[in-house]
Amino acid sequence: MKYRRLGSTELNVSVIGLGTWQFGGEWGIDYTQPEVDQILDQAHDLGINLIDTAECYGDHLSEQFIGNYISRRNREDWIIATKFGHEFHSIFSRTDRYDEQSVLKQLDASLKALQVNYIDLYQFHSGPDAAFDNDQLWTTLDKQIQAGKIRHLGLSIGKNNNMHQVENATKVGAQTIQAVYNRLDRAPELEVFPSCKSQDLGMLARVPLASGYLSGKYKPGASFSTNDVRHRHDPEQTALRLFEVEKIAQEEVPAGIDMASWALAWCLKNEAVTAVIPGCKNKEQVISNAQAVTLLNE
Repeated sequence: MKYRRLGSTELNVSVIGLGTWQFGGEWGIDYTQPEVDQILDQAHDLGINLIDTAECYGDHLSEQFIGNYISRRNREDWIIATKFGHEFHSIFSRTDRYDEQSVLKQLDASLKALQVNYIDLYQFHSGPDAAFDNDQLWTTLDKQIQAGKIRHLGLSIGKNNNMHQVENATKVGAQTIQAVYNRLDRAPELEVFPSCKSQDLGMLARVPLASGYLSGKYKPGASFSTNDVRHRHDPEQTALRLFEVEKIAQEEVPAGIDMASWALAWCLKNEAVTAVIPGCKNKEQVISNAQAVTLLNE
């Protein structure tokens, strides 16, 4: 495994992280604790130390799976990133909750679910500018840092063109940006990445496999179950993306190289990217993801 400094924090994170939205039950699988344990054990064995989760991956369900695991392992082996801003109601149904009192409740609920005393990286979760511009929110969160419940703040931007939040990240005390970045969506290269570099912000690339499309496993016309978030994607757009994936596989991926590993390494070769946080359904996919580091020259 390879590690990089996460922006201006003192954290050294594995370049391959572990995205855990799937543990919340919206990617076609309902997990058991032993299944989660296998995935996290495999990640640990491969040197992965960064876990990214959120308050609304289930009603703190993903966090609960992770917390149960962490409680039986060494907390210091992991850098835990989670998020705030939503109240989960049911599958694919959430309500925005960015006011200070709601966020404090979410923070305490996340700490309880994760069974930890502090969160390494607490991220503003795809919120609107009106919520971002609430100075009292950031004052409240700064007090939680002083209280030891949070180590660092970050922003998970909802859209790649939200430069208002990116450019004002350090002003609110954020030290990281999380954005969608992959071979099919290169928008952050234009403005987000230069701003991250100028502010020394850690950059976490989410959806680096384009919702699994860049794994090379799916062909145009692929269908997904109703409890898989990809079932909600526009079918025509999905087909177009999968046709593009086929072209990339033929023209850009070297023979004999796993496409998922190639796609992750492609992201990491951009000097602005600190780490990628792909999801994984099983330990075999964790292994495939980790193999991306063999394609890096560093």
